Amino acid sequence: MVDPVFASRLQFALTTIVHIIFPVMSMGLAPFLVYFTWKSIRSSDPVWERQRRFWTEIFAISFVVGTVTGLVLEFEFGTNFAAFATFAGELFGGPLAVEGMMAFFLEATFLGVFVFGREKVGDALYLVSAVAVALGTWLSAVWILIANSWMQTPRGYELVQRGGRTVVTVVDPVAAYLNPRFPWMFVHMQSAAVLSVALFMAGVAAYFVSRSSADGGEGDDDRDDDESDSRTDDTRFWRTTLKIALLVMLVTAPFQVVHGDSYARHVADTQPQKFAAMEAQYETEAPAALHLVAIPTDPSAFTDPRAENLWTLDIPALASILASGGNPTYPVQGLETFQGSPPVAIVFWSFRMMVLLGFWFVGLAVWGAYRWRHGELFTDRRLHLALMGSAPLGFAAVEIGWIVTEVGRQPWVVQGLLRTQSAVSPGLTGTEATLTLVGFALVYTGLLVGYGYVVRRIIRSGPPEIDAAESASTEEGGEDSSPSDRTPTAEVSGDD
Repeated sequence: MVDPVFASRLQFALTTIVHIIFPVMSMGLAPFLVYFTWKSIRSSDPVWERQRRFWTEIFAISFVVGTVTGLVLEFEFGTNFAAFATFAGELFGGPLAVEGMMAFFLEATFLGVFVFGREKVGDALYLVSAVAVALGTWLSAVWILIANSWMQTPRGYELVQRGGRTVVTVVDPVAAYLNPRFPWMFVHMQSAAVLSVALFMAGVAAYFVSRSSADGGEGDDDRDDDESDSRTDDTRFWRTTLKIALLVMLVTAPFQVVHGDSYARHVADTQPQKFAAMEAQYETEAPAALHLVAIPTDPSAFTDPRAENLWTLDIPALASILASGGNPTYPVQGLETFQGSPPVAIVFWSFRMMVLLGFWFVGLAVWGAYRWRHGELFTDRRLHLALMGSAPLGFAAVEIGWIVTEVGRQPWVVQGLLRTQSAVSPGLTGTEATLTLVGFALVYTGLLVGYGYVVRRIIRSGPPEIDAAESASTEEGGEDSSPSDRTPTAEVSGDD
């Protein structure tokens, strides 16, 4: 049987890797849905109501599956990591409890109104429900990231003896909850979620726009008028989606690169061991070069990425400049100065994959903007293929980023306080850990496949139709709006 420590870590990694997909989708969709709801209320153009309905379906299924998988993660702290729960439960449990009482119930309460209540409430209340659902989604991230960021940079605590065990007690909740890592993690995670969803939306829209172009445009003469109108409406829907997603990519992709650079500098200040693993810096150097490109010359370099096993394209002193914020002679600590180090190869290669994806997203956004400016956004087949291929890459970048964050902290589960080896439940056997690992692998694989199947069905069904009665009702504006409140349809919803 597998070692219980290894099996528990692998199980938690597996469940987290699957779970994170669903909150990323819901958190990333939240601001889009607020915008679509606002536009559907303020504008008589039915394209916005179709946008709201279509993406709400995907949001709702993501919320449901994310809730189920998230609850399982919290139970794992008691089943597989009871020693950690005993050690840090007073501090770690607080944010998780607040997340449930504040964020989850806020989101769950208004989700019913948002998903099912459009015809039952006025415009103002319905817009409030959209904002409340989005706020609840993002508040969940606040409290989850407070708990995780404290594990990276613990503050506001004391170690005390209780029942013969050393445990953490909170002495300064403000310092603990607003620890140095939290703002960096929150901004980077939420921006990544929005960018991931924008990439997903752009990829899906590019598929339908490309297919429409290949079929001969917005309609053909052999079809009856109703079918031709439906095709025209669907084409306009996907073109609008592509434009909105591209606009968001143009903002979030460059921001992620700039913010990520500053975030890495913060990691160098607060977790120099993780930064050394990210750069495979085995020995302390001043100045320290940055491995811009590292190509293995020997198979062993994949698992032991030392400089002598790699062909590298180095930029002299750049690691020192990045770590210090401009000082080319700044000494970068090497891994030999620390007791125990993370699996360097995993952190080193994951960090490079994440950076590469970040720059690809910037290039993709600029490419799309260039084609848009020249009136070729809907006809560039290569751009459409690139967007389709990149649709899942935002989620992949989030997964890789969390690998850097969590694996880079090893061998600590709480930085400098509790090692992962000591965090696992003391009574857990290898047999138990192995059986639950296999069981979770099967169940979570099934959940992921089922989720993918449902989302695929939603996408293949296309945007919902708005019948004449609904369109007339939309134009009347409901009890909380008037024709004078309405604004012309934005240029983004039209054709080039």
